Amino acid sequence: MAKHFLFYISENYAFQILRPLQDEIQRRGDTVAWFVEGNNVNRAYFQTQETQLPDVQAVIDFHPIAVFVPGNMIPSFIPGLKVCVRHGFIGFKTRKKDGLNYSFIIRDCFDLYCTHGPSMTDTFKLLEQKHQFFKVVETGFCKMDPFFDHSMVTDKGAATSTTAQKDERPVVLFSSTFSPRMSQAEALLPTIKRLSQDTKWRWLVTFHPKMAQSTVDAYKAAQHENLTFIETDNAMPLMLEADLMLGDNSSMLVEFLMLNKPVVTMKNEHPKPHFINVTDAEKIEQSIEYALTRPPELMDKLDDYAAQTHPYTDGQSSARILDATQDMLDNPPKLKNKPFNLIRSIKMRKKLSYWKW
Repeated sequence: MAKHFLFYISENYAFQILRPLQDEIQRRGDTVAWFVEGNNVNRAYFQTQETQLPDVQAVIDFHPIAVFVPGNMIPSFIPGLKVCVRHGFIGFKTRKKDGLNYSFIIRDCFDLYCTHGPSMTDTFKLLEQKHQFFKVVETGFCKMDPFFDHSMVTDKGAATSTTAQKDERPVVLFSSTFSPRMSQAEALLPTIKRLSQDTKWRWLVTFHPKMAQSTVDAYKAAQHENLTFIETDNAMPLMLEADLMLGDNSSMLVEFLMLNKPVVTMKNEHPKPHFINVTDAEKIEQSIEYALTRPPELMDKLDDYAAQTHPYTDGQSSARILDATQDMLDNPPKLKNKPFNLIRSIKMRKKLSYWKW
């Protein structure tokens, strides 16, 4: 009999995170359904073959044995083992009241945390010992599976022309965060225009869907033979095609680094030794030229960072997540009860219009 698994989502980024996991569930002959919380998800992103459940009662009737969440919270009244797969790598944002990194805040919702690599696992293991109501298993990040198993990428190269795909020049991918305070997209437009006029590199540009429309329009207007702007909700094919990424504070930087490819940033707020950061746009060209040589002093630091952040390059993180989930279902550990937050429960019941107890 097919097992039932639920994907509980509240943001559009969940699609790219969970679809590799969906593929693995279905490969095993089991069933997946999706449930959307709130209004931030664009339902047009659902594929025709994907099952959506309309309300909490439909979720309960579906009888999921486990629910996977690429976020921070899930209501306690949603049935099934609650598994947090994370929505990204460790960030730098901290809580003002105590300086705690938001990546490590425990909100008393989950039974199992699936971590990406030692830098995340080590801290979560300490939290596991402290709280004693959840388990932690290092699995890798399911979102990264297609980056390493290219058979999972269905639209690689679709964004660029056949002629461009045959072009053997190095490809520079530029992306920027949508946050006006941290974005360098507008400031770098003159530099990118100038550098792209040179024929030594081919330029691809893509932005977060929330990027200011005026910035998007400016880059669209700047397109020419060596500079292509691509609007997409899936930058993976572009990342696989590129040889180097130019950015600022975009979360895409970490994913690109996991591909063992160099990164150059402009005014990154948290510069690190495994990428090249500049504060003067005039230094971008020489930094790109240097990084494209893949110098050992840079690539060795990148290797060390990847080994701590996401050491899995086999494209099997989804399989490990499912195995860890099934093991916890088959061999339930002795854990304390999760703390019950009445106010949060009432708020979520109101939000989801569900009042059965």
